[in-house]
Amino acid sequence: MAGGTIGIHTQQKVSNYMNELLQNVRVEEKQSAPIEKPVSETSVKTALNGMNEFVSSANTHLKFEYHDRLNEYYVTIVDDVTQEIVKEIPAKKFLDMHADMAEFMGLVVDKKA
Repeated sequence: MAGGTIGIHTQQKVSNYMNELLQNVRVEEKQSAPIEKPVSETSVKTALNGMNEFVSSANTHLKFEYHDRLNEYYVTIVDDVTQEIVKEIPAKKFLDMHADMAEFMGLVVDKKA
């Protein structure tokens, strides 16, 4: 279950980082005049660089896979170092089970007709 632990740890880090960014924005809003101002390009770049840095430190990447039997895509999170699949969204086993049930229901309907 190392994949689940990594996912939870990453989720917590993302959540903490996003909360920190929101707090910084709230502090800036309190300090600024009540008139809405557009967000500066510098603050956007800083936020994006921080998120990119954070994501790259996770040593994972997303891979979009195609499920042939359902004709749908699902996402896999792959470890960059080991090339091991950390998580599938939704789980491929669930998609396979769904395809099996759909196929079975088709056979049942065909036999009854």
